[in-house]
Amino acid sequence: MKIPRVLPAVSLALCLAACGALPSAAERREAAQALASQHGWQQERIAAGGFDLVAWRPARYAGSAPGADDERLTVYIEGDGLAWLNSSQPSDDPTPGNAMALKLALAQPRGNAAYLARPCQFTGTAAAGCDPAYWTGRRFAEEVVAATDQAIGILKRQAGARRLALVGYSGGGGIAALVAARRRDVDLLVTVAGNLDHRAWTALHHVSPLTGSLNPADAADRLLQVRQRHFVGGKDAVMPVAIATAYAERYPPGQRPEVRLEPGFDHRCCWVEAWPGLWRGLGD
Repeated sequence: MKIPRVLPAVSLALCLAACGALPSAAERREAAQALASQHGWQQERIAAGGFDLVAWRPARYAGSAPGADDERLTVYIEGDGLAWLNSSQPSDDPTPGNAMALKLALAQPRGNAAYLARPCQFTGTAAAGCDPAYWTGRRFAEEVVAATDQAIGILKRQAGARRLALVGYSGGGGIAALVAARRRDVDLLVTVAGNLDHRAWTALHHVSPLTGSLNPADAADRLLQVRQRHFVGGKDAVMPVAIATAYAERYPPGQRPEVRLEPGFDHRCCWVEAWPGLWRGLGD
């Protein structure tokens, strides 16, 4: 397998290697579990499309008062996690050290929500389907998107939901868009610092293309009827606004999705802290 070359600054920003000793995979799993447990969320593994995908969800969904917030489930999809250790060495376990999408899910102020990790995150790499290709060049592969789609369908049935909102962080934004393009029950697509056009992203950073990956921007014609908002940090050097702009420009004029620039934010700061207000701003 040919390993794509990755911009060192991007690798460092995403894998946490720049700041002291890197927590072990077990420590990263334990930290996420502790955070979810504090909010009364439980973990489950979902067998889907040859992968075991980890999800966290409330032990009991709200569902007590019928209304828009209860009939829709919002599924948060994690970013690429610890994909690389440096500019040429993939990680041996992609479990994130800072599970941003999980933190966003837990910060949602109303409505039913669940969290879904990417392949091989939180499972240990002996789990089904684990291969470094699925957190490097093939991170958006057809089989990854299909497995995520299947797992989201299971989470929807468990919640008794009729509709879905998908929220993806970083690389999870690309997965969210690709899944939304093949479903008919997604009425809201939101990304946070999302990789919505990986060809534009690799070209911008002068790195090797993600060979074997579907490109979210190519799905624009299947997302014309889905309400979208894409949040981008004005200080984000990892996923700058040009990526979301390249994606939006694939749509016909007058039908382009909303790209919302948050001037003081970067790839991590300050999405979690601001999320309750940003979520309320989305309306129903």
